[in-house]
Amino acid sequence: MKFRHRHRDEPEVNLIAFIDVLLVVLIFLMLSTSFSRYTALELTLPSAGSAPPKTQPLEIIVSVSADGRYAVNGNALGPVEVPVLAAALREAAQQRTDAQIVVAADALAPHQRVLNVLDAARSVGLARIAYAAQHTPTP
Repeated sequence: MKFRHRHRDEPEVNLIAFIDVLLVVLIFLMLSTSFSRYTALELTLPSAGSAPPKTQPLEIIVSVSADGRYAVNGNALGPVEVPVLAAALREAAQQRTDAQIVVAADALAPHQRVLNVLDAARSVGLARIAYAAQHTPTP
């Protein structure tokens, strides 16, 4: 009796099924991951959750509109430069260095215009500065 020597097949690894599974996992991770963009921040300013501050005896309210116009205690100045704004602050302070400036800037006001108010206050010698914000109740 002659027995045949059986030829054993080598086991193979099916790479196609492995690649299919990896692609499905990759697609799942891509769809379930949330991407944050730090270059495009959406800001809604100003708002505050605390109680509004107590009023001071002499407050100078400087309003800055969205298009960059100023008003000091309700007197419109328009889009002026720092020296004109400083003169208006000096007149409103009535020679008192303890007066507090309240900057009420629109949420869309240019940042440079708010900094101009700070420069004008510094040049006049007024150091007490506060910022007005809307009161938003906390849940």
